[in-house]
Parts: sequence; structure tokens; C-alpha cells
Amino acid sequence: MNARRADGSAGDADYGTIGAGYADHRRPEPRIEEFLSQALGDARTVVNVGAGAGSYESTAREVTPVEPSASMRAQRPAHLPPAIDAVAEHLPFDDDAFDAAMTTFSVHQWSDVKAGLREMRRVARGPVVVLTCDPDLVRDFWLYAYAPEVLDTEARRYPAIADLADALGGRVTVRPVPIPVDCTDGFNEAYYARPETLLDPGARQACSAWSFVDAPVRERFARDLRRDLESGAWDARFGALRQQPTYEGSLVLVRSVPE
Repeated sequence: MNARRADGSAGDADYGTIGAGYADHRRPEPRIEEFLSQALGDARTVVNVGAGAGSYESTAREVTPVEPSASMRAQRPAHLPPAIDAVAEHLPFDDDAFDAAMTTFSVHQWSDVKAGLREMRRVARGPVVVLTCDPDLVRDFWLYAYAPEVLDTEARRYPAIADLADALGGRVTVRPVPIPVDCTDGFNEAYYARPETLLDPGARQACSAWSFVDAPVRERFARDLRRDLESGAWDARFGALRQQPTYEGSLVLVRSVPE
């Protein structure tokens, strides 16, 4: 059973508190969107579970969004359909109701990941597509040198890829997703070559893992990163990342199709 927060949020993150500026910092990245589009194939009807403010919802498809957080539903732009107030673990649809199902940056926040994925499989005739992060790779990012507590939190929250595959069943493929240097979707690794951006509290707030660490951790991070950017220490250690057009980190696309 999902515990609901005041704004309806389900899972471990309180989007009534952290979601206010989400649409400003988490704009869909077209090159990631293309990976999703390829994975969905020719699906016409798609359910988007944990739809949030509508990132990665193609207007070329008939998308039914599902989002339990009232604050996130309120941020959806007018050209997208309103989201249904429901949780992944209890989707209010018939079996095989959609050509496909998708979820992006959401499974790590569900209270019962396996139940949610089984529900997605139940309501989709074709592919189930999950954009997520591999917890085994999360700590390889430069941020770990400055705020290990944040990435330790991420690694604990993201379900193992093998567990996702097992819950989905069928034929499962896992594909790394390269992150472009000017990525418009502001998750932590999107700033691999733009560390200055994470000095902005609003940018950090749009990544839910930061809400699980206390103020002294955030203050220490900002102090130490600012110091190393001003002294050149960050660039001496990680500056080569600024020259990389893409970064292959923990971001992966998991796709399951029925046998």
C-alpha cells in the first residue's frame, strides 16, 4: 500500500516540497527522447506512469499520463493531457489497454517496484520502456568526490537492473543512454561538464536525491565545489569532461517485450 503525502505524492520523495521548480530544470532532452521513441516503436497508445510535469510525452502518440502528486500534475503544460491521479502499483486500466507503457526517472520512487512493473506489463500489449539509472554505476560520477551522501542515496534508491528485468519478464534489453553535454534535463549527471550549475539550489532541488540529505551536507558541497572551481582544482581533476560531447554514465533504457 502506498503512503500518500499531503499533495498526493506516493513513494519516498515529497514532491509537494521539492517539485515546485521541477518544470524549469527538468525539461525533456530531445536526444534522450529519441531513444525513448525508438524503444516505443510504432505504439500509438501509451501509458506514462509517474508522468510528472510531462517530460518525454510525445504529442505524436496518444499518451495517458498517470501521476499521484498534485504539485506535479499542476505543472503540466496546457498542450498535454491532464494526468490521472493514481500510483504505479494500482493502475486503473484493463488488461492490455495500451500498445505500450513507459516510465522515466520514476521507478526508484515507487514503494513496490515489482508490483508497479507488473502493472505496467499487465496493461501494455507491447513494449514496456523504463528510463532509469544503474545503481552499480551511480557512484562513478564526479559528484561522489563532493557529496557522497547524495550518490549513496541514489544507489540505494535505484532498483538493480536485474530486478527490473525479472519483474518485467519477456525479452529484456538494456541500453546505455549517452548524455549530451548541453542536456536540458537537469538530473545530476546532466551537469557532468557544467559543475557550476549545481551551485544553484534550484537545480539541486530538481534532483530528488538532494532532498534526502541535510542542510550541512548541501552547504559543504556548495562551499567545497565553489572553492575548487575558483582555484582550478576541479578542472585539474575532472576538466577533461568539459571537452566530451557526451557522457556515458549510469543512465540506461530498459525495454521488455512479451515473448
